[in-house]
Amino acid sequence: MWQYTGRERPPFAHTPAPGQESVWDYPRPPVLVPARANITVRSGHREIARTTDALRVLETASPPTYYLPGAAINWRHLVRCGQQSYCEWKGVATYWALAGDDTAQAVGWSYERPSAAFAGIDGYLSFYPATVDCFINREKVRPQPGGFYGGWVTSNLVGPFKGEPGTGHW
Repeated sequence: MWQYTGRERPPFAHTPAPGQESVWDYPRPPVLVPARANITVRSGHREIARTTDALRVLETASPPTYYLPGAAINWRHLVRCGQQSYCEWKGVATYWALAGDDTAQAVGWSYERPSAAFAGIDGYLSFYPATVDCFINREKVRPQPGGFYGGWVTSNLVGPFKGEPGTGHW
């Protein structure tokens, strides 16, 4: 059985075409990099966020997660949920729901005191493309498989992606 060493793309990984990225070329531990793209987040007719100054987290086997600066977010559309979780790389996450949504389903999350390696996302928020409409340069983002993860899948990515059936051991 193949075991990931962090040094090579596995034999089952798809080969990227020109202009594409393989999530198997992303590092572990993950890194934070600028994302110079037009990012828009919507819920129905409401624009929740828009920026050209996002950051992405790149981690082996996962589609990038995009973090948008607080100044780009229309906070009147969001309220805190009672949820929290812990990431070994970033720290404790706080979750956000749409204001006025009685289900209080999380649409995004933030790290109010991120680890030193991810201090750059302090004051930033990321969104689940499964619960709100996220766009990168007008391309509608697809959610990372698996329900738990928040990666943003676009046409320039190849996998397979963590969260797909049979990937629980990654």
